[in-house]
Amino acid sequence: MQTEHRPQNGYSRTLFPPIEPYDSGMLDVGDGHHVYWEVCGNPKGKPALFLHGGPGGGCSADHRRLFDPQKYRIVLFDQRGSGRSTPYASTENNTTWHLVADIEKLRIMFDIEEWLVLGGSWGSTLALAYAETYPERVSELVLRGIFTARRFEILWLFQEGASLLFPDKWEKFISLVPVSEREDLLAAYSRRLNSEDQAVREEAAKAWALWEGETSTLLPNESTAAHYGDARFALAFAGIEIHYFMNNAFLEEGQLFQDIDHLRGIPGTIIQGRYDVVTPARTAWELYRLWPESEIFIVDDAGHVFNEPGIIHHTVTATDLYASDA
Repeated sequence: MQTEHRPQNGYSRTLFPPIEPYDSGMLDVGDGHHVYWEVCGNPKGKPALFLHGGPGGGCSADHRRLFDPQKYRIVLFDQRGSGRSTPYASTENNTTWHLVADIEKLRIMFDIEEWLVLGGSWGSTLALAYAETYPERVSELVLRGIFTARRFEILWLFQEGASLLFPDKWEKFISLVPVSEREDLLAAYSRRLNSEDQAVREEAAKAWALWEGETSTLLPNESTAAHYGDARFALAFAGIEIHYFMNNAFLEEGQLFQDIDHLRGIPGTIIQGRYDVVTPARTAWELYRLWPESEIFIVDDAGHVFNEPGIIHHTVTATDLYASDA
């Protein structure tokens, strides 16, 4: 285990230069869903899959930059209902296990025997679910901001816990909900996010997304807040998240830890911000203790998001390390 004490300007690794996909398209995964996919980097490089957060968040151009484009064949996709996938913001036939099946369809389509899987936040949940289902298809795991969708992890952010650190932001978050409904904020927000009134849905979506976005960074970040506050993004992000969280991410309580033995033999790197309020470090530490093949880096000057300096440093260091093993 390693803990980082360096100041933010002391990290040597940064994102790789911007790149564009050399191929992209839409895959019909069934159930009326088409998922957007793209491939970047070296067509003959080590296969790698990036899994975005949320659920409902979608991929960005900067996610491509976590891998050396000379060494990796980088596959990214927008999960059901997210980003450029269609139908947008749909929760129909949208569960963890649909997404795991979609990943396998992509792997088969690209004729990849095994690949490195990188995921942060919800992406770490999905990466673990996929690796535990298809361990023979995963060469390595790189996981950031670990979330396993246990009930207390969900309630920490959306009922009681994070509110102790962000009382001002919390007050805005709960202001949409009458006092009589505040004992179950997930249910209260679910009703609003599924309202027939577009204005009600949009107001709730923006409040939900902003609460998560504004608590994600160690220091306030205006661009992050603007991204989460965008109405179109918020409708998918909040709507899909509440769908998953009301259903415990379609996992049995503690399932990802119960099935941890399926990861035997898979090397992994866990990267965790010390001051990650969205997915506190306790879960990352538990995963590390239960997974002997893993190493963990707790970054003392980082919160939750992937693009804080210390998180980038360790993510890029890990992908470089595993590229050299190919």
